[in-house]
Amino acid sequence: MGGSFNPAHGGHRRMSLEAMRRLGLDELWWLVSPQNPLKPAAGMAPLQARLKSAEKVARHPRIRPMAIESELGTQRTVDTLEALCKRYPHVRFLWLMGSDNLAQFHRWARWRDIARLVPIVVMARPLYAGKSQLAPAMGWLRRYRRKNPAGWRNWALPAISLVHFGLDTRSATAIRRTDPDWADALLKTQEPQD
Repeated sequence: MGGSFNPAHGGHRRMSLEAMRRLGLDELWWLVSPQNPLKPAAGMAPLQARLKSAEKVARHPRIRPMAIESELGTQRTVDTLEALCKRYPHVRFLWLMGSDNLAQFHRWARWRDIARLVPIVVMARPLYAGKSQLAPAMGWLRRYRRKNPAGWRNWALPAISLVHFGLDTRSATAIRRTDPDWADALLKTQEPQD
């Protein structure tokens, strides 16, 4: 599951726990993006603050926040997934995203290649769950829709499944509005004391 995590919040955790339960995942990796190419850099907290927020929120031994894109030198999801599949050839990956991302998936670089590379599971998000069915990418992806997300390991690719698990209204945008200095406060609490 990739994202800016600007900041990470309980909605990310809840979605992850539900995905692990429903999909039988061994681990769920939170890929904290150095910079999402579709989001402005203005207002983006430093990567270190976003990674620390993800580590603080995850609180589960099988949810692994990481900034591996910095190590891989990738920025686009398709490049990251290709690098991960090459680095870990014996791992079966899937791409987990919220329905808000499905609404703009057609804008992602080589989005059809992402669907050909790994199964995609979309978790419902408030305001987007119904609209995501009308997403431009669904014009192509709809024919590859699978009803049972738990069977993702056996899907022929491309494949996509949509999961409804009860909507969670928490959002990073709302957190930033309420606490615009969240990143500074988090980084200060992590600094060693003299």
